[in-house]
Amino acid sequence: MTERTSSESQELVIVLDFGAQYSQLIARRIRECHVYCEILPHDTPTQAILARRPKGIVFSGGPSSVYDDGAPLCNPVLFEAGIPILGICYGMQLMAKLLGGEVAGGGRREYGKTEITVLDHGDLFQGLNPRLIAWMSHGDRVEKAPPEFVETARTAGVLGAMSDRRRKLFGVQFHPEVVHTPWGIEVFRNFLYEQCGCSGTWTTESVVASSVEMIRKQVGKGKAVCALSGGVDSAVTAALVHRAVGEQLTCIFMDHGFLRRGEAEQVVRTFGENFQVNLIHVQAQERFLKRLAGVSDPEEKRRIIGEEYAKVLEEDAEKLGDVEFLAQGTLYPDVIESGTREAARIKTHHNVGGLPETLKLKLVEPVRFLFKDEVRAVGEGLGLPDEIVWRQPFPGPGLAIRILGEVTAERLETLREAEAVITEEIMAAGLYRRLFQCFGVLAPIRSVGVMGDQRTYGSTVVLRAVTSDDAMTADWAQLPYEVLSRISTRIINEVASVNRVVYDISSKPPATIEWE
Repeated sequence: MTERTSSESQELVIVLDFGAQYSQLIARRIRECHVYCEILPHDTPTQAILARRPKGIVFSGGPSSVYDDGAPLCNPVLFEAGIPILGICYGMQLMAKLLGGEVAGGGRREYGKTEITVLDHGDLFQGLNPRLIAWMSHGDRVEKAPPEFVETARTAGVLGAMSDRRRKLFGVQFHPEVVHTPWGIEVFRNFLYEQCGCSGTWTTESVVASSVEMIRKQVGKGKAVCALSGGVDSAVTAALVHRAVGEQLTCIFMDHGFLRRGEAEQVVRTFGENFQVNLIHVQAQERFLKRLAGVSDPEEKRRIIGEEYAKVLEEDAEKLGDVEFLAQGTLYPDVIESGTREAARIKTHHNVGGLPETLKLKLVEPVRFLFKDEVRAVGEGLGLPDEIVWRQPFPGPGLAIRILGEVTAERLETLREAEAVITEEIMAAGLYRRLFQCFGVLAPIRSVGVMGDQRTYGSTVVLRAVTSDDAMTADWAQLPYEVLSRISTRIINEVASVNRVVYDISSKPPATIEWE
């Protein structure tokens, strides 16, 4: 993860990533405490870490054993730098091994909810009950704490937490970042406020101020265009860049033909009329459909759409003359899922992995290090309307990747009608803001049905509804049966080519939220 340029006065906590699946959750919990943090690879040079002058450091968990060949390590110099450190799971085991404790491999494993007995309430457990339920997921364990450490919590036979108050070094065997440890946020607060001396200055107002400062510094007196899609990410990006550089920004809203019903009109109304932003509305539906003719592979679809998107942007930017910068709404989950040092590529996003290397414009990505809920908060702070701020996530390639198989004008209209029904019924049931995403997928399946005493051979729409905090993980939503019934009945009655609706009950992982 690259370093974010921010105000020098901003409090910073660094999360060193040892390959944990929960590193992003650690970052989210810290930010919920109004403290800014960044995730860096575990092998980031020590001098680079210290140069950032962090208020604290958190060692993440990870899948390795400290006894594995090539196990991820850290420089022990960090322990003597006077910076408070919290080690979680593998991070605690690593701390114990490097500082002279004893770590046992295998043996007594703990997975899932486990009872913890607090032995010392003097630091991380301040204000918490003496008996707690926490989430464990480990094989190795700390058999003996290092010299100068005291045991502060214990499970049935396993050291649960340890502290060296003089050096402000702390370790916990459980995972305070997951929802299954409901009091875990208090552990972070005690670490951040009582041990690191943080004051909680990272707020929506400070995010806006630092982002505007960063944009002005990057763009200077140059011209910028913003790839406006209608979703909250690009909308907040446009609003931030407009606040920073005003008339230097022109928004290019590209209707590639893969939008939902009424979306184009709403974007034009919000930015062209209400915000008075320079706006170009590009009608490129036929151009994109022609490029996708005969294409079924999802990665190829994304690559083509990303490539064409960049071409159209550059063409329209050239018409404006002397444009140097392209602003787009890349989020942190986009970056993770498009492949980083610690995560394999899951899928290509048109605004991360699909842009050609020949792109002439320099990227401006002010929300690149924010999660979705943080972007929404910034949007509210900027005065964007609720219909934009609370719009559910919508992929850059739009309906094209919710159509499995070839994308045609006819199939787009079928899915567009089905999506409209889904959205109307979810809103009518008061569920829209309780769901992270709810949408339809047009499957490449036709099946036999009976309608009006006649045999049909129609299409299948898959209903997908999930709950999630940040898109890194997601659970399928247990929608009320009556809502499912209304959606199914309306789609089959109102969308002529569809005779079957099915409900996706897969979670992420192992599935992804989108089907392609």
